[in-house]
This record gives sequence, C-alpha cells and structure tokens, in this order.
Amino acid sequence: MAINMTSATLNNTIENLSLILGSSLLSFMIAVALTPWFTRQLIKFKIGKQIRDNALSGEKSELYSSLHAKKSGTPTMGGLLIWGTVILTVLISRGLSLLGLFEHSLLNRKETWIPLFTLGTCGLLGAIDDYLNVKGIGKTKGLSAKLKLFWLTLFGAVGGWWFYAKLGFTQIVIPIPGVAPIEVGWVYIPIFIFIIIASANAVNFTDGLDGLASGLLVFAFGAFGIIAYAEGMLILATLCAVITGAVSAFLWFNVPPARFYMGDTGSLALGATLGVIAMLTEQTLTLPLIGFIFVVETLSVIIQLFSKKFFHKKVFSIAPIHHHFEHKGHAEFTIVMRFWIIGAIFASLGTILGLVNVI
Repeated sequence: MAINMTSATLNNTIENLSLILGSSLLSFMIAVALTPWFTRQLIKFKIGKQIRDNALSGEKSELYSSLHAKKSGTPTMGGLLIWGTVILTVLISRGLSLLGLFEHSLLNRKETWIPLFTLGTCGLLGAIDDYLNVKGIGKTKGLSAKLKLFWLTLFGAVGGWWFYAKLGFTQIVIPIPGVAPIEVGWVYIPIFIFIIIASANAVNFTDGLDGLASGLLVFAFGAFGIIAYAEGMLILATLCAVITGAVSAFLWFNVPPARFYMGDTGSLALGATLGVIAMLTEQTLTLPLIGFIFVVETLSVIIQLFSKKFFHKKVFSIAPIHHHFEHKGHAEFTIVMRFWIIGAIFASLGTILGLVNVI
C-alpha cells in the first residue's frame, strides 16, 4: 500500500523529530559536560556509598556486604545529575519559548506537569535517603522502607487525584484491538498509587549492578517516547527523549567500573516517573512488558521474602535475582549485558503492543 504524505505533513514530521532528537542530544551534552564537575563535588563532600548492613527482612545482609564491599565509598547520588539535567533542559526550553526563539516549551499542563512533579519530589525523597545512607544515619543507613512507602503513597495519591479530577482519567485501556477500555471511576486513584509505588521500587531493586538499571531505563523511556509520539503527545515524547538523553549520559560514566552510582535519588525518581508516563499514555497494562526485567527483579524480592517468612528458607541465594547470579559466579558485566538484551527485546514487544490501538 502506497503511503501518501504531503509536503506540509513531511515538513511537520521532520520538525517534530528534530525537536525530539535535538532535545535529547542537548540533555545528553549538558549531563556529559557537567559530569566532571559533579563528580568532583561528590568526592569533595565525601558523598560515598555505604553498604547497608540489613536486608529488607531486617536481618543482617552478610552475603550482600561481601559481594559489594569493594564498592563502598564510591560516589553516589548520580541521580541528581540526571533529573537536574532534565529540569535544566526543560527550563531552557521554557526560557527560549518566552523569548520567542523556540516554538515548544516542555512545560505543558496536560503532558508534562505531573511527570516533572514526580521526578522532582521522588528525586528529593531519594536524595534524603541517600544522604542519610552516606552519613550512616538510621538503623538501615537511610530512610526505612515504611517511611519511603508512606511518601511514595502520598505522592501517588496527589498524582492520582490530579489525573482523575483534573485530567479526567477514569479508565484502563486494554491493548487488544476491538476490546473496550475498562471503566474504573474513582478506583483509578488507588490503581495510580499502586503503579507509582511498584515502578519506583522496581527500578530501585534493579539498581544494583553497574549500568543495569540505567541501560534498561533508556529502553523503557525510549519505548514510551515512541508511543507518546504516536498518540500525538509531542511534548511528552520530547520529555521522554530528554530523560533518555540524560540517563544515557549517566550510563556513559556508569558502565563498569562505575564512576558514580545513581542512588535512590535517581532510581526512585525515574521509576516513579516511568509509571506516571505509562498512566499518561494509558499504557498501564503495557508497562510490565516494557519494563519486564524490572518486574522480574521485583518478583524475585517478593518470592524471597514470602518464602523466608512462611517457609523459613531461601529460593535465591540472595535477592534481587541479579545478585543471585552474581553469587553463582557470573561476571557483573555478563549479567548486565544479558539483562539488557532481554530488556531490549521485551521493550520492543511492548512498544509494538502499545502501538496496536494507536496506529
């Protein structure tokens, strides 16, 4: 079938793609340029990772400590660079648009307010946790799991209310042609809260090996950028590209041996934002496929905790599952590369599924 495209349509497509790719490149370049200075500041103020003594179940984590003792003291809180770069890029676009030098501002009430709010608030929550970890404050060297859950629930409730009351989201789309969306009404809010908590913790669990979480996040945000663009959400697609660019710059310096770590300020912020974007594009049921490895990592933690509590035995030598493979003797970069391959395959499948009802 021949595809007819007018000159005006072609020009518009080229302009849109130039905006998306140009914004991504800008955020990448900003993050790369800031990294040397940023790393020096982390070293200057002794922002080095401290290995947590206790597992989620509360018991001593001797096995984890032995596997990662060599990483203690490595600069952390690299997530500040990621979401800081994203916000800086958005502000640049806003400033240029006010001066009449740029047509599109990445500050958009319908498409980017909530993702940016989530990125900033969860980033601050993670930063507090990281700082307490660095200073060795608290029984778990950081915020307790219950306290983080409370704040994520609160942020999720605010976001869910905004989607429901202000943006009119009341249904869950089924990514199958011909199948009508499920109307859920106010139940959309608790579903939203669950997605935010689940996605934030999933990325946080996965962020345990050099480059693992950041590489998978590049695939995930890239996938949602494509879906958002297909749905006509140009500004959101551009924001996804900006995040992808910033995360790619971080990954450039995070591949083994990592110059610095993302920390909770990165994993919680990016995970929660990924969940928000999935809800905004109405791809709630596609998210587990696009973030397949994140789901596997989370399930490994849940299975381990359940088995230890009710059967008093471990299913994995250590959870999340990437540490299990590490303990079994697989090289860190081997695990990361193979998880990337699996993640890329499933992100591609998720993108195709997400486009089914759009194109």
